[in-house]
Amino acid sequence: MFLWDAIVDGALDTVKLVPFLFLTYLLMEYIEHRTSDQTRAMIRRADKTGPLFGGLLGVVPQCGFSAAAASLYAGRVITVGTLIAVFLSTSDEMLPIFLSSRVDIAVIGKILLIKAVYGMAAGFVVDFLFRWLNLRKIGMSIHGICEAEHCECEQGIFRSAVKHTLSISLYIFLISVVLTLFLEAVGTQNLESLVFNQPVIGELLAGLIGLIPNCAASVALTTMYLDGAMSAGAMMSGLMVGAGVGILVLFRTNRKRKETLEIIGILYCSGVIGGLITGLLRLI
Repeated sequence: MFLWDAIVDGALDTVKLVPFLFLTYLLMEYIEHRTSDQTRAMIRRADKTGPLFGGLLGVVPQCGFSAAAASLYAGRVITVGTLIAVFLSTSDEMLPIFLSSRVDIAVIGKILLIKAVYGMAAGFVVDFLFRWLNLRKIGMSIHGICEAEHCECEQGIFRSAVKHTLSISLYIFLISVVLTLFLEAVGTQNLESLVFNQPVIGELLAGLIGLIPNCAASVALTTMYLDGAMSAGAMMSGLMVGAGVGILVLFRTNRKRKETLEIIGILYCSGVIGGLITGLLRLI
């Protein structure tokens, strides 16, 4: 029974992402094969404002944006700062749970605002540091993804986009089913036995839960906060780190594993710091 529920949930979650993934890969293919060098240069210059739009888009309660951002980064269409901005501001299942629990709309607005503004700020800082340290990767190319997927891009951008979408969707589905079974076996109620109301420790632990690339993580974090088992700072730490399936897509599409781990490390540290700031200043 648990297996069937996990398969159904995984299928539903994956289907929701398909439109985002397809449009993302179609855009990447178009940029790679149809745009001029001048147009590409304009897109690269727009990278400087990327975290601004990344923070705004991430607030929309749809994990498809984090998946799309991961693919765009893997194709070097956006910067690492823009990716971090989207990841930090992504809301996933938090908003529906708050609304169904009749949380004050002012509180919900404040949480979304904090996530968006902090995501933007962190994204700009990350991009600045990468440029300053000369770590920024220049260039936009989907060739790396094509090589990894063994696709024939010359057969047309539509066909190639479909192939990429199906490949990534299958990966997300399989991992989602495994994670759902694992979380069901562990039991989200057991997470409440951890110390989430202690300063610093709560933020660090919640950040680790946020790294679980499954909507169950954000559900657990939000529910524990509403039940009084978690401080506001710890909740924000976990929700900021929680990028949903975006982390899965990043692992699947970005060929540089060390770089991917570094990005996840930046995401975790940024989210925990954001949670600590929220708790220290009592913003919620």
